[in-house]
Amino acid sequence: MKGNAGWVGCVEDHCCVDRVGGRERGSGTVLAAALALVVMMAMGVMLLLAQSAVLASRAAAAADLAALAAADTLRGITNGDPCMVAAEVAARHGATLASCSEGPGQTVEVRTELGGNPLLGAATGHARAGPPP
Repeated sequence: MKGNAGWVGCVEDHCCVDRVGGRERGSGTVLAAALALVVMMAMGVMLLLAQSAVLASRAAAAADLAALAAADTLRGITNGDPCMVAAEVAARHGATLASCSEGPGQTVEVRTELGGNPLLGAATGHARAGPPP
């Protein structure tokens, strides 16, 4: 036995065996690996949430622009069918036109869908536009 009373089996420069808590050896590595796994899973969830927020924003922007273009067409500022123009504008922004309806007072209501992550489903946007007050 060398200088420490808690260590047994020490022979010159070879590894010593701890008499107290020898079974807990390596538990810090397991704890660190579990903590790393938890952090990676949290980062994955945060990335999915961020992606869904971006897709929702893009779907809303496509709906806004499609509704404005359809309202301009309905008022006669541009040529064409309002819902066809809305579908073209939505398609230019990567979205599909889910519904388009003309309302009272030359207003147009548009709903768009933007396909995204299979885990989260499609993002939707809704907008209504009409002539200025």
